[in-house]
Amino acid sequence: MRKLVYYIAVSLDGCIADPDGSDPTSGPGAFWPIGEDYVRHIAAEYPETLPGPARDAFGISGEGTHFDTVLEGRRAYQNGVDAGIDNAYPHLRHLVFSRTLTEPAPDPAIEIISTDPVAKVRELKQEDGKDIWLCGGGALAGALYSEIDQLIVKLAPMTVGSGTPLFGQKTPFDPAFFTLTDSKILGSGTIFLTYAKKRDAKP
Repeated sequence: MRKLVYYIAVSLDGCIADPDGSDPTSGPGAFWPIGEDYVRHIAAEYPETLPGPARDAFGISGEGTHFDTVLEGRRAYQNGVDAGIDNAYPHLRHLVFSRTLTEPAPDPAIEIISTDPVAKVRELKQEDGKDIWLCGGGALAGALYSEIDQLIVKLAPMTVGSGTPLFGQKTPFDPAFFTLTDSKILGSGTIFLTYAKKRDAKP
């Protein structure tokens, strides 16, 4: 069965963006530390998670290493549109979850999903293919909290004070336990941590 993988950059104090959920890596409000080794590591190990323009710049093409499907919430998707990118991941099956989007996406390849995200993800897991990348944001991750099978955390050497939490603002208290399966420390300070969910739900 395909896994739902929350692959996300997070600060030391558990945030993935500013309080408004804006893109922390580009635009006038960008503040996320991105070292050369960080970009090189992603290009080598997770090339399908780079946006289309970055893949073009690196000369990356072909299928992804880990994922063939990406899931985004409305706010995360809108960040790309606001930056002039109608589809940040044209090389992946791209689903955007929103109950407020009434117009078709600028790129017709994007699937707008207005139904229950949990039901949709359970359906996707039964299909053939590579794993499913949960890109964000926090609200969608919170809605899919119970369905996450693996966490790949790009832990940044920074704090933000307040911002968008890893699982949004409204996720109920529900402890889940994970096993560390891989780690990579970069010279610039970011640590890539891979965790698999423990199915027995015990520490």
